[in-house]
Amino acid sequence: MNKNEFIAAVADSKALAKLDLSKANVAIIVDAVLDTVEGVLKRGEEVRLVGFGNFYVAKRAASKGRNPRTGEAISIKASRLPKFRAGKQLKETVNGAKK
Repeated sequence: MNKNEFIAAVADSKALAKLDLSKANVAIIVDAVLDTVEGVLKRGEEVRLVGFGNFYVAKRAASKGRNPRTGEAISIKASRLPKFRAGKQLKETVNGAKK
């Protein structure tokens, strides 16, 4: 599912039917949510959505590596990686557990 399909699915959800939101409005909301998550992660903080999961930043230490084409040794800089850990409810839903 790509972003446009996701927006269409959210716009068609029963939970939002009462609000009568257009796909354009839902797109604005989805973009705002994603921008907020990005901003929080950029600051190095976590986003905890109980039952769904946690978005967090993991630190990767600097390391040595090799260029696969030339075999030359290279140094890989330290970096921060966005990660997601699924919550219990999401895991159960995906695995078909009954609510």
